[in-house]
Amino acid sequence: MRRILLLYILLSVIGLTTVRAQFDNGRQRVDENGYDQYGNQVDPAMIPDRLDSANVEIQGLAPTLYMWRIKNQLGDRTIIPADTAYHHFQNTNLTDGLTGHYNYLANMGSPRMSRIFFERRDPEPTIFMEPFSSFFIRPTEFNFTNSNVPYTNLTYHKAGNKVNGEEHFKSYFSVNVNKKLAFGFNIDYLYGRGYYNNQNTAYFNAAFFGSYIGDKYQMQAIYSNNYLKTNENGGIEDDRYITAPEEIPQEYESINIPTKLSKTTNRNHDFYVFLTQRYNLGFKRDIPQAENDTTPTKQEFVPVTSFIHTIQVERARHTFNSNDDMREKNYYQNTYLAPDNPIAHDSTTYVGIKNTVGIALLEGFNKYAKAGLTAFASYKISKYTLMNMNGSPSPDKYNENEIFVGGELSKREGNVLHYHAIGEVGLAGKAIGQFDVKGDIDLNFPLWKDTVSLIARGEVSNKLAPFYMRHYHSKHFLWDNDMDKEFRTRIEGELSIARWRTRLKAGVENIKNYTYFNQQATPEQKSGSLQVLSASLNQDFKFGIFHLDNKMIWQKSSDQTVLPLPDLSLYHNFYMQFKLAKKVLSVQLGADVRYFTKYNAPAYTPAIQNFHLQSANDQVKIGGYPIVNVYANLHLKRTRFYVMMYHVNQGVSRPNYFLSPHYPINPRFLKFGLSWNFYD
Repeated sequence: MRRILLLYILLSVIGLTTVRAQFDNGRQRVDENGYDQYGNQVDPAMIPDRLDSANVEIQGLAPTLYMWRIKNQLGDRTIIPADTAYHHFQNTNLTDGLTGHYNYLANMGSPRMSRIFFERRDPEPTIFMEPFSSFFIRPTEFNFTNSNVPYTNLTYHKAGNKVNGEEHFKSYFSVNVNKKLAFGFNIDYLYGRGYYNNQNTAYFNAAFFGSYIGDKYQMQAIYSNNYLKTNENGGIEDDRYITAPEEIPQEYESINIPTKLSKTTNRNHDFYVFLTQRYNLGFKRDIPQAENDTTPTKQEFVPVTSFIHTIQVERARHTFNSNDDMREKNYYQNTYLAPDNPIAHDSTTYVGIKNTVGIALLEGFNKYAKAGLTAFASYKISKYTLMNMNGSPSPDKYNENEIFVGGELSKREGNVLHYHAIGEVGLAGKAIGQFDVKGDIDLNFPLWKDTVSLIARGEVSNKLAPFYMRHYHSKHFLWDNDMDKEFRTRIEGELSIARWRTRLKAGVENIKNYTYFNQQATPEQKSGSLQVLSASLNQDFKFGIFHLDNKMIWQKSSDQTVLPLPDLSLYHNFYMQFKLAKKVLSVQLGADVRYFTKYNAPAYTPAIQNFHLQSANDQVKIGGYPIVNVYANLHLKRTRFYVMMYHVNQGVSRPNYFLSPHYPINPRFLKFGLSWNFYD
């Protein structure tokens, strides 16, 4: 830990002392809603010609920056708000998510699974990495930055003590060489000791990135290396330690509650290199000038055609080690490899290389080009190494190749109508018979001095189940399945009215050959089809300094045995928001609550590091228990800070605080966090 911390500090200091980029001076920009380029609300009357991010006059360059993410394998960019807003900052380090939609195993960073079906993602790159979505960042989730001065963010979260506490360090640095070329690094270190026995988590990520955004050539690249170590305790031995402590002969603190496992660990090491680039062909045209303007005519480059290339190389290794005697504990039903030896040393490795090439005719280069059109093709080779179940040291190897071709149609310019559709179909290898087509359209129109947005989304896909759902060899689990492709259709609609602070969504999905982990924690496909209906409402209220944010989600599965979902999930956040110290210090004081109705939530098994249906002889319902946090959230100049009392309602109602069967959440304790931005 000390070495990691020293490296963290060293890289941060290097970032802070890097030479400044040379951009033209600029004035702080404020949009029509009163937000600056960093996503902070600003009083326009307080903006002089040259300000820093806290409205304080400075001598150097006024900092201007923007961030974006890669949208897809074609390298399309989506501009996002800069990570400087303090609203919900107190929830950014919670493993159950900003609004508490994830089931997880209590400790920070532990495996998790969303209770909201429409929020679940494809299990890529492997089923072993997807449960760590709170820490592992995919290329499409990485933030790139372009700024006129070096930008650094240091973030630290802390809770508990040296016995059971948790710490999370993050450092992000970006600097521009010139207006087009930028590079930087990201360091992320998480260590959760755990409030329950043998549950600590230790994760580390180092990522380096660069971008070049020019008129003709554009490039974005990431190198990301992840090490994740998770100790597994298998859950507590008896739920009554939580639900009925009066029935236990003696009183136990959480760290002393007996757990099923004590010598079991999962490790994941994943690294990837991602590069997307494009070259634009086009022409230059004069920028229209105002009448009587005597300044020299300026020109702009208008791209007409783009040639696109994206490559991703990834390697993921998963290991499971256990010195617990599973025969004595009767924890697993089967033992396939060396049944007389209780020790488990399972391992598997995945290596994938994917290349995508495309050519795009771009939108807007003349009045007749009302939409952009792209054609692309991709080739992916995947290599998997599994344990040899005959006892031979030579591993079993699997190679899979996929060739897809596809197209994209999009209209992104204008203020009224936008649409986007992208699809691909398999041509060779494992891709034969697979296809995926998705699209969305949004219509924006004025109503009662406001803008109303109507959005429709749809997707149709026919996909092969992930490799590790078809093949896996280990000490306690073994399968080689011949599975049908999973056919899905999804339709969603959304209504958004900004002035009313209202967003209403509804959707339906039909799935044929739904693939899941059954009650024995092995993959299975449901014969026939199942349906999921969902509706959600986001409605926020404001009265003076008082705010009430609400999020309500209803969902229904046609087969609760195969796909259990809670009928209702709620999130409410009541807070006061005001400014102090001559309106320099922004303050939020409030409390939020998470709640979902009872259901037979998926259980968790360490040997596959995934969630599955509960065993037939061990059915328990979780839910019906509110989790309340009280917090103070502050923003002063370039610094965000929060103090939170987590699970403040412990002991107020019947204790049934589980977010996964047999894994109680942490008891009441104090958390705090600090985030500091530097623009120099």
